[in-house]
Amino acid sequence: MNDLNLSPIVKEETTKERVYKEIKGAILSGRISPEEIFTEVKLANTLNTSRTPVRESLQDLLKEGLIVAIPRKGLAVRKVTSIEVEQVFLLRKSIESEVIQKLINRITDEELQVLEQICLGQEEAMNNRDEVAFITLDQEFHLTITRFAHYELIEQILLNLHNLCTLIGLQAVKRKNRMVEVLAEHRQIIGALRSQEPTVAAEAIIGHLANTRDSLRGLEDA
Repeated sequence: MNDLNLSPIVKEETTKERVYKEIKGAILSGRISPEEIFTEVKLANTLNTSRTPVRESLQDLLKEGLIVAIPRKGLAVRKVTSIEVEQVFLLRKSIESEVIQKLINRITDEELQVLEQICLGQEEAMNNRDEVAFITLDQEFHLTITRFAHYELIEQILLNLHNLCTLIGLQAVKRKNRMVEVLAEHRQIIGALRSQEPTVAAEAIIGHLANTRDSLRGLEDA
């Protein structure tokens, strides 16, 4: 019956889910340095929990490529090499410049407003000095453009790069004023979409990705 005065039961998070979120958040925010070697026991003690949820969480993070095993020592946050950075940006430049040109004649005012709201969220994150929230919204901005173009396969490819792009993005925004620049570049992309200029839009997104790449020139190989 649909008229029963009952509230749906909200599924509570398991200990493993909470542990996973805490460790992943620490990795992506830089609270766990790539130079630090940690173990299952150390994490369990730090989190004041049993080793089983920690072990399960670490197995997931290994599969996701966020951490790597160091033989006879423990685990460490995965370092992104300069070769990987080049590949990520080559792929994104090729994909996103084409996607935005396909979208330009079909994007609606409502969809443009969604992109503008994402920028407002980034501005708030920047003012709060929340780099993780800023980069999360940065990725949402780019994925939303692909989503609006209804390119599901391409969206999945970009989602597969999510963790790598997060690690790369967090490094890039550590450069002074990079968050200010990213916001300006995102709004330039929105302007090109609004004025329906495919070449300008493609150049804007290529330039934006190139500027982010330039922010990482000091990245050393693992």
